[in-house]
Amino acid sequence: MAHSVCPWWLGYLLASPVRRLWQDPSGILRPFVSEGMTVVEPGCGMGFFTIALAGLVGPSGRVVALDLQPRMLSGLARRVRGTGLADRIDARLVQPASLGIDDLVGAVDFVLAFAVVHELPDAARFFAEMHTALKPGCRMLVAEPRNHVSEEDFAAMVDLAARPGFRAATCPTIRSSLTVILERS
Repeated sequence: MAHSVCPWWLGYLLASPVRRLWQDPSGILRPFVSEGMTVVEPGCGMGFFTIALAGLVGPSGRVVALDLQPRMLSGLARRVRGTGLADRIDARLVQPASLGIDDLVGAVDFVLAFAVVHELPDAARFFAEMHTALKPGCRMLVAEPRNHVSEEDFAAMVDLAARPGFRAATCPTIRSSLTVILERS
């Protein structure tokens, strides 16, 4: 499986309102996210899901949006401006070696890993970091694009997630995606 990061300029296409025709971010996330939650979104890009997450967590919640690329985060900042949601979003530039979320140990209610795990050079480390950040019993949605990730590679991801203690709970239907809800032990 290739481990290349989505180019920053593709972020404009991925954040396009037209994408909502086949993947409605609020509809996808509403069953998993509620007011007051702390949510981590690795690989947030220009915020296609981030803005919906910020709406769902409400004024008492928080979205920690992580990306490797400064241009993705500046695109997110532009898209959030004027929405009234900026105070709920903690956008962080991360490094390939670590997501820099040591301040969130045991404090996260939900993780959205949408089309990101296949881009990581060390998925095992990623799952270990997410397991440490999540509260016991809380969940992570992993969704990978069918056109980039085979069913075999996706099954291998789920196996990697089991190492730190995740268990596969269910597989929600998301158009064009292989999906799993992982629950932290």
